[in-house]
Amino acid sequence: MDAGLSPAGGVADESRLTREELRSFLVGLVTVAAVGSMLLFSYVGTRMRHASAADSTRLYAAFNRVDGLAVGDEVQVAGVPVGRVAAMTLEPNHRARLTLLVDDDVLLPTDTSAAIHTDGLFGRKFVVLQPGGDEAMLKADDVITFTQDALVVSELLDLIIAEGRAQRSSPQPQTDPTMP
Repeated sequence: MDAGLSPAGGVADESRLTREELRSFLVGLVTVAAVGSMLLFSYVGTRMRHASAADSTRLYAAFNRVDGLAVGDEVQVAGVPVGRVAAMTLEPNHRARLTLLVDDDVLLPTDTSAAIHTDGLFGRKFVVLQPGGDEAMLKADDVITFTQDALVVSELLDLIIAEGRAQRSSPQPQTDPTMP
């Protein structure tokens, strides 16, 4: 077994160790840079898809709850991404006011409704716009008045568990085995 000694009994060639260490360091550095640039490009690519406010119509909608929704999340019509959430603020009446940027080529009637949906049980949140049947169309800076709040899964599960416990603890009607 070589303990770092040269055949002549001296210390091993330090320049060789340095070259191996340098090679390992450079391979690691290139790997980290490649992974970092892939992550950066994927992040920028998803954010740039609806980043241009110049080609968008600004709309507003107020909700009681926007749990899990974030600035930058998608706005969809019929499952198709048509915009993004640009801002979230708290109104004086303690409602969450969303600023939505919707593509200019998407025309929405004034009776359009907005709802916060979840992709699957615990997936990402997004805003769904459901166009109404009105002839008049929403214009820039209009407010969507029909809204449906975010569903909070933990509260729904708590409700289901409480209902199950209540049904178990309530007396069950006795059935007479002699009755058909």
